[in-house]
Amino acid sequence: MTGFDDWESRAGQGDTALPGDSPGSNARLTAWVRGRVQGVGFRWWVRSIALELDLLGMAENLSDGRVKIIAEGNRDRCLALLARLEAPGAPGHVLQVTYRWDEARGGLTGFSER
Repeated sequence: MTGFDDWESRAGQGDTALPGDSPGSNARLTAWVRGRVQGVGFRWWVRSIALELDLLGMAENLSDGRVKIIAEGNRDRCLALLARLEAPGAPGHVLQVTYRWDEARGGLTGFSER
């Protein structure tokens, strides 16, 4: 599994904190999942986990066969979602998860499938 985090590009520059690193803070996770993840209930599965974790955002099919996920909320809960995306047991077959962390932006309501 692969993660391209903003903090990696700043390593050695004195600021290695991830967005939302302090306890109880919010962050935005954007993840791209590659594999057999369309037409197998994957987006519904992601939505159910996100709602359990009280996250806001969406999961959408991309034209290249991947699923893009945007989840915003408590950073630890976003990490829990990421762990589930990378763990066995997802519908279909996940080959790779690429992700990025950003500051929470707000403006999201619920968790939708697109």
